[in-house]
Amino acid sequence: MRYEIQYRYLIKGTSGPFSLMKSTQQPDLFGQVVDSLSDCTGMQRQGFFHEYRDSDPLPSASVLKDIIDLCRAIFFPGFYGRNCISQSTLKYTMGVQVESLYNLLVKQIAAGLCFCTKTAEGESNDPFFAKAQDIASYIIESLPRLRKTLETDVVAAFNGDPAATDYGEVISCYPIIKTLINYRLAHELYMLHVPLIPRMLTEMAHSETGIDIHPGATIGHHFTVDHGTGVVIGATCIIGNNVKLYQGVTLGARSFPLDDQGHPIKGIPRHPILEDDVIVYSNATILGRITIGKGAIVGGNLWVTEDVPAGTRVVQYRK
Repeated sequence: MRYEIQYRYLIKGTSGPFSLMKSTQQPDLFGQVVDSLSDCTGMQRQGFFHEYRDSDPLPSASVLKDIIDLCRAIFFPGFYGRNCISQSTLKYTMGVQVESLYNLLVKQIAAGLCFCTKTAEGESNDPFFAKAQDIASYIIESLPRLRKTLETDVVAAFNGDPAATDYGEVISCYPIIKTLINYRLAHELYMLHVPLIPRMLTEMAHSETGIDIHPGATIGHHFTVDHGTGVVIGATCIIGNNVKLYQGVTLGARSFPLDDQGHPIKGIPRHPILEDDVIVYSNATILGRITIGKGAIVGGNLWVTEDVPAGTRVVQYRK
């Protein structure tokens, strides 16, 4: 009630420190604010304004979600998408889904290329669409290989969790599988130098599952993350085969080297390398371009900034 009374007080325009301005003052103020917000000139505003051309497609988060839904249904039919498919209808359903996926990929890849490339007024977008068609064709060709890798991830999650009853439960319920579908598609697009779209795909998974994997990271087969929430894997990470992480693990970078202008130097390896058969337990933080050797185990709640030899077990010191 007290807030309602204050609100009515303001609306009446009663004098006081919080009284509303007179209506005659508003046009001048609004004009000044609009002029200031519309000023996109000058070095300080570069990169914060995207000028749209009528012929440019724009990336769409909702369409990218449709792409992920299609990929999940293609990789694991019956668990995602339509649940009433059978052996007799699978080939037909798969054909429709693959064709739809190709068409959506072409448009979104072209949108990413257009969005991140400044073109002159009147210049055709045909080259972008031609390149998008080539990239989308490669992705479609890669689907069987990606599915095979994702199946190893399901096996790793199942074998690494005594609570898992079967593969179907892992596919349907485990956040790491949903995340890896996004990541493995995004990584393919990233390696083909598609701008913006790969990061959008992995950030969608991040929002959905709490697992943050940069599309630039390299991850081998039979990879899993138990529980998953709070895991961060940086852009230049290299993760081998049969690696398992637990919740809260960070594979990050130390402080960045700066150039002469004080800006972070981009494109240098700055995240850890995890060799095959490594296990990292919950809330461990591993920073910098260091190597965790084959078969090493890193205990929970540790801060690691130096190489760990193969086969080593790193745990908290007990007195």
